[in-house]
Amino acid sequence: MKKILLIICCVSCGISMLQAQQRTYCNPVNLDYGYTPFPNFGEWGRHRATADPVIVNYKGDYYLFSTNQWGYWWSSDMFHWKFNERKFLRPWNDTKDELCAPAVGIVGDTMLVFGSTYTSTFTLWMSTDPKNNVWKPLVDSFEIGGWDPTFFTDDDGRFYMYNGSSNNYPLYGVELDRKTFKPVGTRMPMYLLESWRYGWQRFGEYMDNTFLDPFIEGAWMTKHNGKYYFQYGAPGTEFSGYADGVVVGSAPLFYGTSFEPQSDPMSYKPGGFSRGAGHGATFQDNQKNYWHVSTSIICVKNTWERRIGIWPAGFDNDDVMWCNTSFGDYPHYLPGVPGKEHGVFAGWYLLNYKKPVTVSSTLGSYYANNAVDESIKTYWSAASANRGEWIRTDLGNLSTVNAIQINYADQDVEDNRLGKWNDQFHQYKLYYSADGKSWKILEDKSNNRTDVPHDYIELEKPVQARFIKLENIHMPTGKFAISGLRVFGNGNGIKPSMVKDLIVLRTEKDKRSAYIKWRPVDNAFAYNLYYGTAPDKLYNCIMIHDFNEYWFKAMDLKKTYYFSIEAINENGVSERSPVLEVN
Repeated sequence: MKKILLIICCVSCGISMLQAQQRTYCNPVNLDYGYTPFPNFGEWGRHRATADPVIVNYKGDYYLFSTNQWGYWWSSDMFHWKFNERKFLRPWNDTKDELCAPAVGIVGDTMLVFGSTYTSTFTLWMSTDPKNNVWKPLVDSFEIGGWDPTFFTDDDGRFYMYNGSSNNYPLYGVELDRKTFKPVGTRMPMYLLESWRYGWQRFGEYMDNTFLDPFIEGAWMTKHNGKYYFQYGAPGTEFSGYADGVVVGSAPLFYGTSFEPQSDPMSYKPGGFSRGAGHGATFQDNQKNYWHVSTSIICVKNTWERRIGIWPAGFDNDDVMWCNTSFGDYPHYLPGVPGKEHGVFAGWYLLNYKKPVTVSSTLGSYYANNAVDESIKTYWSAASANRGEWIRTDLGNLSTVNAIQINYADQDVEDNRLGKWNDQFHQYKLYYSADGKSWKILEDKSNNRTDVPHDYIELEKPVQARFIKLENIHMPTGKFAISGLRVFGNGNGIKPSMVKDLIVLRTEKDKRSAYIKWRPVDNAFAYNLYYGTAPDKLYNCIMIHDFNEYWFKAMDLKKTYYFSIEAINENGVSERSPVLEVN
């Protein structure tokens, strides 16, 4: 008996030690995303898709719901996510068991879940044990349906629902009776976009209101220091500038009360590998720090091809709500890591941006360099999914490697692969080499049985390497295709110098826009442009690759703006330039 107990103890300790080694994560979040459940939504082939995420902290664990996943995930550490299959919501189109743009709320010790609908036939579900997938109906037909709904419980116990998704109408809010869950009164308007004033709310990839008026959707409410922070997604889910704005009010329903929009989006990520940070939710970890989860875009196979990102968030001393997406798709620290600030960037830089790549084979025009161009929209594909297909990236010189992210792309996925598949997996081997001749195993996942479309490997100890090689063992479906083989660490060289001559020319006839230019830094491959409406509140950041100019169209036409910029390479980041005031 003692021997058995000792073995169990050692196994348990081993698991704890293994989990403790994982201190960082990297966006997009590595979830076993389902495939589009609708045949006509796969115009250019089957593909994974989800969006509109909600994370709630319930009894110390994190629960993640998102669109069209036939269930939900939970995690104890915000890195290892376990999927609970649960087709328990009635379909919005009566053909599939789908949860679209879910509402998740906490009332007392009970979790409530409800899906988007324009009818009163949906069930409002409840659980006090979601970890074990135990649910029952709370209200058979929740009469006050709504698209993109969200729930909010105030400090006094009163319960509210917000909803809306339109380019003509505002988002709405209504109080619900805690016993019957019927509406108390009628829906009241909360907020309608003001793209005439706030440049970032304009529709289109280039914020020019082309073709359509901007959409407002994805409501969420957070209360802080007695104020109500009403969050919303805009201007369109398919754009790099998809963001969450925030309106600050004095009551949970804004109608007839005072409220003030923050000038700039709260979560905004228009540049980098994985773009977009709209339609999300704000939650607290077990250390009471705030985080924001939101939708990131791919939108190549069709408009609805999307992923999920998680960003550190919070409130400053002036009660301004912020979300930090700087280096937002580089490694960041998870909650509760000793000695590390809340969600801080790990300081590991991208080592292989547009560096030389060799591959085992190439399918058509899906070229090898697409795997290192820092765009999730482009990808390399091998000619097959055969065991032994490989891709090798040259870091240029001996570098310190701390972590690697493997982003798989969907190429030639089987036509019948619709919805959630829980029995599929990726298998591969990662190698490293100093000279390209002698290779050592970096990570062996040849026996892996999990689905890891955006696998992220943080090394227990960094290695010195010039070459990294990824060798395919098994693909769950389609060809062996990679949108990003991203190697993080330090290039062991010289950091870029500070950027000089930052110039911001604000458009005279349209103060929402400006042309920005700066002197290029010779050894930089990217720049972080920071901006805000106060010199000490440069909360938003745009990562710009290759160019030393940028058309900026996201300003509040009534506000003075402040800008600063830093240069980036594989060895680190420069000092920021002095803050520039632009009236």
